[in-house]
Amino acid sequence: MPAPTNGSLGESTPLLGSRRENEPKWKSYSKSVGKMVWGTLCSNYVNVLLVFVPLGIIAGKLQWSPTAVFILNFIAIMPLAALLSFATEELSAKLGQTLGGLCNATFGNAVELIVSIVALRADQIRVVQASMLGSILSNMLLVLGCCFLAGGIRANEREFNATVASTMSSLMAVGSAALIIPATLYSAISEQSEHKIPEDDPNIQLLSRGTSIILLLLYILYIIFQLFTHHEMFADAEAQEGADEDGPKDGDTLGPIAAMVALILVTVVIAFCADYLVDSIDAIVETAHINKTFIGLILIPIVGNAAEHVTAVVVALKGKMDLAVNVAIGSSLQITLFVTPFLVILGWIMGRNMTLHFETFETVIFFLSVLVVNYLIQDGKSNYLEGCMCLGMYTIIALAFYVKPEDASGNLGSFFAKLF
Repeated sequence: MPAPTNGSLGESTPLLGSRRENEPKWKSYSKSVGKMVWGTLCSNYVNVLLVFVPLGIIAGKLQWSPTAVFILNFIAIMPLAALLSFATEELSAKLGQTLGGLCNATFGNAVELIVSIVALRADQIRVVQASMLGSILSNMLLVLGCCFLAGGIRANEREFNATVASTMSSLMAVGSAALIIPATLYSAISEQSEHKIPEDDPNIQLLSRGTSIILLLLYILYIIFQLFTHHEMFADAEAQEGADEDGPKDGDTLGPIAAMVALILVTVVIAFCADYLVDSIDAIVETAHINKTFIGLILIPIVGNAAEHVTAVVVALKGKMDLAVNVAIGSSLQITLFVTPFLVILGWIMGRNMTLHFETFETVIFFLSVLVVNYLIQDGKSNYLEGCMCLGMYTIIALAFYVKPEDASGNLGSFFAKLF
């Protein structure tokens, strides 16, 4: 007969196990939710700024001073953009390579898209156009410049896939041409007319909408090119992304349902903050004497791309230039071929006069920026001096738009006639 002590020990083990098994479902569920929330909040250092989210919403709801509303919601969108990016990556990791790539392509610039839709609904066409151009320039010059500079700190020269970079820059050239053509047509019509052509001219609208449809088709073809037919060309960037093992891997924190819930919740909160941010722009323009173009071109893109900028610079610092270049130029390409044409079509549906006719100065800046970037990446190598070139040009552009009067205009046709 076994000793009582051993018998008691033998009985105690299943009793303890049964207690764990009989743990209330709500308790285990709350622990799981708490773990996911904590992991999400710890995904990025910028999430400490989440305290500004309720402050920004309260400021807008209680109609505080426009300056306070703008600043608080401006800061609040930064961590929200980081959370949106994190949720997108978590969902992409669960969907597989093809669907994950499509998910990243769709939500990659969701913040800029949300802010622009809110501004479009408020009929702030200048803010929408400037934010689109600003997102392209910040990715092409600011982010790429920081990546080249960070990569050049630990090595005299870094190499990346010149073929992929050349393909993306060629598509960027097509996008810049799509903006130059409507502006040139506007100048040509204005020269033949005795009075100023209105922005809602049917010829400009027809050209802009037709061009937008073509650009969207090119973007779909680019997605097919990247994910299916020529997937091997982009293998280096994907290999570098998979080799980055700092911290938990994508998909370990949030499941598919949790990631979708996070995407929806963060998108709704961003929409509220963006609404208050856009509503305060007119008052900021009057009180701070900052033109709308500067706000849309410089300030809003910095907010929307903050988390993505940091990611690109970090991977460049580790020497993963293929991934860094893919993030910088790929985001610019997405804005050019997808977000901007989509907003033109959406404006058409909403009855807003959103066209591809950008101002002369903006179009020239875009054209010159694409030209400079094409020269810098054509050899497939980078160094810190090329990074400083990009940053220097971006700073000059920011300064130019800061001092530029809001109503300044020019003749694009005569400019290109002199240039060529």
